[in-house]
Amino acid sequence: MKTPDSRFYCPLVSVGTIVLDENESAHAVRVCRASEGDVLQLSDGLGHFAEAQITKADAKACQVEVKEIVHVSTERPKLSLAIACLKDDALEEVVFHAAQTEIDTITFLRTDYSQEPKNSDLHKLVRRSELKSLVSLKQSKKPWLTRIAGPINFEDWLKSYEGDIILCDIDGKSSPVIQSPTTLLIGPEGGFSPKEQKMAKEYSRGRVSVLNLGNTRLRARTAAIIALGRVLFK
Repeated sequence: MKTPDSRFYCPLVSVGTIVLDENESAHAVRVCRASEGDVLQLSDGLGHFAEAQITKADAKACQVEVKEIVHVSTERPKLSLAIACLKDDALEEVVFHAAQTEIDTITFLRTDYSQEPKNSDLHKLVRRSELKSLVSLKQSKKPWLTRIAGPINFEDWLKSYEGDIILCDIDGKSSPVIQSPTTLLIGPEGGFSPKEQKMAKEYSRGRVSVLNLGNTRLRARTAAIIALGRVLFK
């Protein structure tokens, strides 16, 4: 009996017999070469893990038996990331790395200086980013799936948002302590416009902190990862 060094996504994990979807079945049987009797580590992305023994190793419909579900975490992470739309595949790159950390949601923002790809279909971008987040959930073995939201205009997002804000700016200070739902704001290349910076700093439905990321100018995708590191691992 062996246990592949990976988690498998099962959104409806429960005690008893479960059939994994085709993607997860193929990953277990074809990629990881799991067979009958082997044990898979399941995650529902909602704070629960389970060990499941394979009873039928089918690459299209792998059948497993779950005896116990472990409640790893009862609360979603408090920190989220909101980042301006970027060109090329930069947003997918940010999602792939950021979603390996314990953050709740990544929101794509349309800002004054956004650099969205020409003739882009952002619905496809969101879907690809959701898949990247799912891969990161399984690879990092964390309990919560990072959600993908947007794209949404910055002003509309700010009007509907409830929680604290951390705005990244060269004139900022050290990272604040996360005590309640908080969103880390990352602008596009060139940063947020003066109007957007003013709106963020005047936000009144939570605390507003300004975080310094150093004295050098960073690409937006780099700033996102460094900022998460400053906040999560200080």
